[in-house]
Amino acid sequence: MSKSLQAIRGMNDILPAQTPIWRYLESTFAQLLDSYGYSEIRLPILEFTDLFARGIGEGTDVVDKEMYTFLDRNEESLTLRPEGTAGCVRAVLEHGLTGGGQVQKLWYTGPMFRYEKPQKGRYRQFHQIGVEVFNQPGPDVDTELIVLTARLWKQLGLSDAVTLQLNSLGSSEARARYRDALVVYLQQRFDQLDEDSQRRLKTNPLRILDSKNAQTQALLADAPTLHDYLDDESRAHFDGLKARLDAAGIAYEINPKLVRGLDYYGRTVFEWVTDKLGAQGTVCAGGRYDGLISQFGGKPTPGVGFAMGVERLVLLLETLELVPDALSPVPHAYICAFGEAAELAALALAERLRDELPGLRLLVNAGAGSFKSQFKKADKSGARFALILGEDELAGRVVGCKPLRDDTEQQSIAWDALPERLAACLEQV
Repeated sequence: MSKSLQAIRGMNDILPAQTPIWRYLESTFAQLLDSYGYSEIRLPILEFTDLFARGIGEGTDVVDKEMYTFLDRNEESLTLRPEGTAGCVRAVLEHGLTGGGQVQKLWYTGPMFRYEKPQKGRYRQFHQIGVEVFNQPGPDVDTELIVLTARLWKQLGLSDAVTLQLNSLGSSEARARYRDALVVYLQQRFDQLDEDSQRRLKTNPLRILDSKNAQTQALLADAPTLHDYLDDESRAHFDGLKARLDAAGIAYEINPKLVRGLDYYGRTVFEWVTDKLGAQGTVCAGGRYDGLISQFGGKPTPGVGFAMGVERLVLLLETLELVPDALSPVPHAYICAFGEAAELAALALAERLRDELPGLRLLVNAGAGSFKSQFKKADKSGARFALILGEDELAGRVVGCKPLRDDTEQQSIAWDALPERLAACLEQV
């Protein structure tokens, strides 16, 4: 196939066979968030590049290596969003949604873009469902977000497949003190670090903590820990979160090396991870970013949120064979029409049935065809009933109703009685 007719590497089509599970995930999540009082916000895919450089942080892999950035016709630098939080914060600021201390509980979904090496569970265009809460500074809202995700896992049947990992990054001052101590420790062992960690030691030393290099991880075993540098307020916040999770019966692991890849996080950070997907084990991650709005020029405003990867959740459900049956509902009925007059009558009949039975899934044969070929298409569609219109049926103002999934005899039903009789038949299935 010509390269011009292929999708861009790492940007995948979601074909009709898979869209039902996507709709199932999105609708399940939307209903859950609605029950918790969250409101949907819809955000642009493109933002000014500076938004991400300031928000995510210079020196991060996302900003330095992974963003899709270009100049538009006005010579302004624009970027396809690599994540959703920065754009949501921009919208909140631009429209004054947190003025006067107003609490906002928002969610969004859509595609994100990062120039990464495509592999199973990691793509260059990927989809996230994100949640952000503003003007709620306490550990209670951190707890709510985690409890909310735990409820989602329960609804999806994933509770035993995921593990919650927690950490606290403390205040910016605490992180600065810890960063200095970590740099001193690692500088003394510089030659033993992998090449990527040597680079990060100068640009973003905390990111070394989640290095995948075994030798670097061995060096970190005796390194200073962030918990030793936490300020009292952050420690109390973290203790409050753990106490609430204990009360809610949510199991967790403390991971002192959990730092997240975006610079705006502080205090609480968390990840839901699985060992069922190989290297791409994080299915949901988030934390606090109390300084981000002020970093963008707004008044200091508490913020906390998370994002989950839709592709990874789909992959996890498929891997564990937890995709519900009948996500792709089959038609209830298929209208077979024989002759031009019957074809015209079939269109009118179909619309009348759709008016009177709003939940009816109904297909009308297209392209004419013989009795045998139309019945073959009706059967292949998976429909439960074939509704038959021919010259005799038109003359008698009846419709033939033939069950396709059992040996029940065909019935002739008067046009006026068809909606009621069809509804009764569907209730019995």
